[in-house]
Amino acid sequence: MSVGLFLLAGLAAPASAAPICRLIVEAETGATLVREGAECERRNSPASTFKIPLALIGYEAGLLIDAHSPALPYKEKYAAWRESWKTTIDPTSWLSESVVWYSQELAERLGAAGFSEAIERLGYGNRDVSGDPGRNNGLTHAWLSSSLAISPDEQVAFLRRLLDYRLPFSRRAIDQTVAIIPSFRLADGGLARGKTGTGTPTGPHGPSADRQFGWFVGWAEKGGRKILFAELIDEVAKSEEPAGFRARADMLDFLPRFLETRSLGATK
Repeated sequence: MSVGLFLLAGLAAPASAAPICRLIVEAETGATLVREGAECERRNSPASTFKIPLALIGYEAGLLIDAHSPALPYKEKYAAWRESWKTTIDPTSWLSESVVWYSQELAERLGAAGFSEAIERLGYGNRDVSGDPGRNNGLTHAWLSSSLAISPDEQVAFLRRLLDYRLPFSRRAIDQTVAIIPSFRLADGGLARGKTGTGTPTGPHGPSADRQFGWFVGWAEKGGRKILFAELIDEVAKSEEPAGFRARADMLDFLPRFLETRSLGATK
């Protein structure tokens, strides 16, 4: 363990949630800087972090045009458990408000064959878009505590390939996707971009309605340096706040303190 990683071990996540994995990787070299938690290799439903690859697929297919087109009006048939979803939504507000119905509408416009083929091209997680057993709902629910799963390790690897233009998609589609990912100014002046995700853990007896898992995945930049991150937590007691918001708050609090140690080195 390097001096930097040793000192960073003390910058643990708050005890409000059980950490599944906190992973930070140097974007340029792929070197692991922080790896906390015993399950960074375990796959989990991506929940709304899936909006990043879905946006990329949508731009590549021409279904998404730019940051504000298409703007789709809300319809009563759409699932909308937040008031902010009951309005016209464009690609930017889709990601910033994490609107599920916009994702589902986009996937349906892709069609089952196009959707499945695009996930295969991306090599995203386990690539399983079949959905819930016997429900034929993969096109609209595969990423929502269902069949599609991805590990924190795979999330970071996907983002690194995205930013390095090493995915089999056009530079234009990649740039358009990056432009709509929510950004956050860090306390130290750095800038982070990332996407939250919240869902219900599933087990052999179905969903555990009294618990939530939370994701925050993305990258941060300061002084010409770029790092990639994935935070996955397990809320041991379900709260009103989505677990993904908690994961985001934890990571955004951690990042400035982490970046202060950048001169101390990293693991090989």
